[in-house]
Amino acid sequence: MGSSCRKMCFGCCVAALVVLAVACAGNREDNPADEGGVSAVLPDEENRVTVQVLQLQDFEHELVSNGKLQAGQQADLKFETQGVLSAVYVKNGETVRKGQKLAELDKFVLARKTAQARDAMEQSRLEMQDVLIGQGYTAEDSAQVPAEVMRLARVKSGYDRSIADYELARREEENATLTAPFDGVVANLFAKPFNEPDASEPFCTVVGTRGMEVDFTVLENELPLLKAGDRVEVSPYADASSAYAGRVTEINPLVDEKGMVRVRAVVDGRGGRLFSGMNVRVSVRRSLGKQLVIPKSAVVLRSGKQVVFTLVDGKAFWHYVQTGLENSDSYVVSGETLKEGDTVIVSGNVNLAHETPVTVTENEE
Repeated sequence: MGSSCRKMCFGCCVAALVVLAVACAGNREDNPADEGGVSAVLPDEENRVTVQVLQLQDFEHELVSNGKLQAGQQADLKFETQGVLSAVYVKNGETVRKGQKLAELDKFVLARKTAQARDAMEQSRLEMQDVLIGQGYTAEDSAQVPAEVMRLARVKSGYDRSIADYELARREEENATLTAPFDGVVANLFAKPFNEPDASEPFCTVVGTRGMEVDFTVLENELPLLKAGDRVEVSPYADASSAYAGRVTEINPLVDEKGMVRVRAVVDGRGGRLFSGMNVRVSVRRSLGKQLVIPKSAVVLRSGKQVVFTLVDGKAFWHYVQTGLENSDSYVVSGETLKEGDTVIVSGNVNLAHETPVTVTENEE
């Protein structure tokens, strides 16, 4: 019994192997590419690139830094006397012109004080004339009065003191109206009409917008590339899409402990929304004349070294390069390995190897 069972099991195994062999043969007939490997069914990938002819061109070196805006003109305004606000004519953020009225105190008391000071001055003038008459001089002879006699008459009559009191009263009345000292924007205005402003605090601040300044820092080794008059472009981080032009005005001749040098530039903020204290991105540009310039996209790394591919007879040839100065989109390269007139591959070069066949899809001028 056991022997017959073993024969049956063996027969079943043989039958199963025959069926499996037939199935495998059928699969090979349906998919013959398997015999040739994967390469038989995967087409060769075409290397498409774009190129640019290397030429001498004007190169603008660019230094990028972070800075903070400051108003070129900024004034904290106060009333010179105490009083109750009768009117406030502006609000925070409002643009004002030089001489424009900002706010006004109640002038009733100040006007009366000015009138009293004027009367006191007139009375002192009459008393001075009486003193001169007592010295034998008439009002018509005042030009002939000796200087020492005139000085004594003015002191005895209190005329000089009365003039000073009148001028002070008149000034207080005039300054009860607060005006803008220059064109700018109103800030830090919190007082309300019919209240007495705090004399210890500025009533408001006027911030000039025409001459905004930006303070930023550069590395010590970047100083040779920077000079007064260089163009700058300022972009607020609050509005990165906007840009404002300016010029470098000052380079502080001291290097701090971090190896940084402070630089200041004037920025034209007219027509924009620049506020004092804003954090901004500063780009300093300076033309360095004709240079061999390549796009940054043309440079790739091979074993940690910079490589540029050139196009020769439909193939990519690589060259080790040493890049120099740079800006946001370009490098300056030396003429040791590349020369003017070379056709440089500027895109599609990431996976290229030496002498790889390539197809040019578009030429960049």
